[in-house]
Amino acid sequence: MKPATSHAPELHVRDRRFTREALSHRWWMKDDPIGTAFYNALSAALTKAEPFFIETVRKFRGTAPAELIEDITAFTTQELLHTREHVAFNRRVDDAGYDMRPLEAAVDRRLNPIRAKPPIASLAVTMALEHYTAIIAHELLANPTHLEKADPEAAAMWRWHALDEIEHKAVAYDMWLHETRDWSRGKRWWVKTKVMMLCTRNFMTDRFRGGLELLRQDGITGPAAWARLFWFWFVRPGIMRKVWGAWLHFFAPGFHPWNHDNRAVVADARKSIPGVPVAAAEPNGLTIA
Repeated sequence: MKPATSHAPELHVRDRRFTREALSHRWWMKDDPIGTAFYNALSAALTKAEPFFIETVRKFRGTAPAELIEDITAFTTQELLHTREHVAFNRRVDDAGYDMRPLEAAVDRRLNPIRAKPPIASLAVTMALEHYTAIIAHELLANPTHLEKADPEAAAMWRWHALDEIEHKAVAYDMWLHETRDWSRGKRWWVKTKVMMLCTRNFMTDRFRGGLELLRQDGITGPAAWARLFWFWFVRPGIMRKVWGAWLHFFAPGFHPWNHDNRAVVADARKSIPGVPVAAAEPNGLTIA
């Protein structure tokens, strides 16, 4: 259920299509193999993670409070469109000469055991990863230099995705609050903390390994690959370092995603990202066209 202090804006569904033509360059991210590897590895994960988020949230739709139903519908529609666009993007990455299959298989190995657990486990993981995607999305939109000089279509896709991630950043968390409403505050905090720590470890490990695999395909290996990727992550541009503070907020007493009121970033992004919002419709499947 939404807390009274929530600053959540209305969720908009923008049905946009990107990267249906070839990327401008194999190293589409500023002609840089390191930055390209970072975003390509993240996209490989999203084509598997976004359907997982949809599956998870839809399982709880029947027990959701009335005030969350509309947001759940918009959330699942946004995530379906994200999956479609990252599948299209990954095809262009494949066309550029990369093999994304090892990275996608690694995500399946992480998610399939979670699917075998009770649904609340999937909701906890979704809630944690949605926080991660939201804080990265905020950094991308708040600091436009991250995507400057990138392939224009690819950059537009990432900005569009980032706007949606901020808009719906609290949906899974609000579902978690509702489904754990009978838990003690201590139990809820301990479980979400444990889940976030595990998700962070796996996210960081798997995305770094994915980046190294893509760099290997570029002929960049050994200590140089490790050092250059670490530098990109934590020094310059240092996107993972810059979201560290926002990540820590997750563990604060009374945390809610909209305690970080970034409606101004949402408003600015809506002005600069074209696309007429359309009505959300509950997806009946995960068919990607």
